[in-house]
Parts: sequence; C-alpha cells; structure tokens
Amino acid sequence: MNKSVLLFGLFATCIKLGAQVLPDNSAAAVWRATSRLGYGPTPVVVQAEQQTQSMLAEMPLHELRRARGLSQKVLAETLHVQQPSVAKMERRTDMYISTLRSHIEAMGGELEVIAKLPDGVVKINNFAELA
Repeated sequence: MNKSVLLFGLFATCIKLGAQVLPDNSAAAVWRATSRLGYGPTPVVVQAEQQTQSMLAEMPLHELRRARGLSQKVLAETLHVQQPSVAKMERRTDMYISTLRSHIEAMGGELEVIAKLPDGVVKINNFAELA
C-alpha cells in the first residue's frame, strides 16, 4: 500500500474519532502515531491537517454537536429540556450568551467571548461566572 494513502487513512480515522483522539485539534497525535509506524509527516498528511484545522475553526452548533458524537436527544437530557428545544436552539442566529454557554458546557466545552479589534484581541470577562 502507498505510504501516503496509509497515512491519509490513519489521519482521516483520527479526525473521524474527533476530540477523543485529537483533543487539542493538532497533528501531534498523528505525528506520534505515524512515527511509531516508522513514517514521517508526508505532504498528504500535512495538507489533511491544514484542511481539518480550517474546518474545525468554524462550524454551526449542530455540526459541533455531531462532531462531539452527541445526538439532540442526549444533549437535551443533559440540558434538562426536550429534544425539539435543542433543534430550535441550533437553528437560531441570535441567543443569550447564557443559553449558548449552557449548550457548549453540555457538550463538554467552555465558552469564551473574544473581541477582535484592529489593534488586538481581548477576552471579555463580564460573562465569566454567570451561574
């Protein structure tokens, strides 16, 4: 089997498994796995990592939920709401920060509000502890 095909398959499998394999969304786990097999990073693996990083940098809530391997029903149970409420929230384009925070935390994440200004990036901390 072609080395590039083998490595691309390994990388695709790691990405398919999601955060359990690549918790920091980096190629470090893939590099370690490929080096154990005696292979170094190939252009195919590097390109796959770059494409994956760009896809993971932005995604709608429903795609994030799916990427985390969660169904709307499971997320609804965690949030103590009905499944249609989760579906409705995932379609919203505007919501309270507390609602978004609950949704992200139910998926095992943490919400940060970041302002990107012409002269730099600032983390807004007004919303740090709303509970």
